Amino acid sequence: MVHVPLDAAVLFGIAALFAAASGMNDGGALLATGLKLPSVRPLVGIVTLVVLVALVPLLSDAVAVTFVTRLASFDRPGGQAAVLIAVAAALLVVLVLSARGRPTSLTLALVGGLTGAGLGAGLPVSPGWVLLVLAVGIASPFAGAATSWLAARLLVRLATARQLRRWHVAGFLLQSAAYAANDAQKMLAVFMIALGSLAVPLWLTGLIAALFGVGALYGMPKAGRTLSREVIASRPLHGVAAELGAGLTVVLCAAAGTPVSMTQAIAGGLIGAGIAQSTGRVRWYATVKIVSAWTLTLPVSLVLAGASALLVRLVGIVEVWG
Repeated sequence: MVHVPLDAAVLFGIAALFAAASGMNDGGALLATGLKLPSVRPLVGIVTLVVLVALVPLLSDAVAVTFVTRLASFDRPGGQAAVLIAVAAALLVVLVLSARGRPTSLTLALVGGLTGAGLGAGLPVSPGWVLLVLAVGIASPFAGAATSWLAARLLVRLATARQLRRWHVAGFLLQSAAYAANDAQKMLAVFMIALGSLAVPLWLTGLIAALFGVGALYGMPKAGRTLSREVIASRPLHGVAAELGAGLTVVLCAAAGTPVSMTQAIAGGLIGAGIAQSTGRVRWYATVKIVSAWTLTLPVSLVLAGASALLVRLVGIVEVWG
């Protein structure tokens, strides 16, 4: 009989919960842009996402490695306890904000949680990488908006209604692959720390993908409605342009190994695509609500995780986690 340490088992369970929560939060957002086009049905979209989330990390896990090794050193004593605190803080912040009608980014929450927990646990934290990830997170919605604005202008000139459906398929595939190469790897990173290994076996990515798919099925209606209806009075053109813009932005960040939120890039993409035709299509009140949630997410997660990790360290509970 294989003996599994209690700390690793608890963290593995939390990692599984985090993967399902990521599906609930991110899955609907990824499908929201194409809800008004029949080219990619929701179920087909979820299956596509599950397959890509399982397979793409086998080719590139640079973003997961950034989470595990570059923000802070979680392979040291107390590292697993710090990650448990970070994930719990991230989930709590996202759940509270979502319950108040302010959907936000799990990626921002996890970056804040990991940074705060690392500081509170007395682990080495890299200020340079934290600032870089923060800067990219701030820039990504603007980059997604600019790229989507250009895509919308080009699609108006070049694409017929039939061609727009083909662009939708291409845009959705690009966006989904970008998510698997970047944002989805926050789930892989938590499992890596739970297992104490940087290896990326297929059984692990398959498990993560399955948990993500279950969460996406459950959370798709609410998450998809927020972006597709509240941020912008969306037309099919806007969704396709946002997919192309957000996908390209997040792929470039993945190539640099820098974590970035796909939901932020998509929201920025929808706004940019809407502005390309008329600023009146953007519902600025809903946009301000989402941006305010982004602004709160990272610092609140950082403070909550940091204070919790410091308390655990002072009390001496961290010794149990070796």
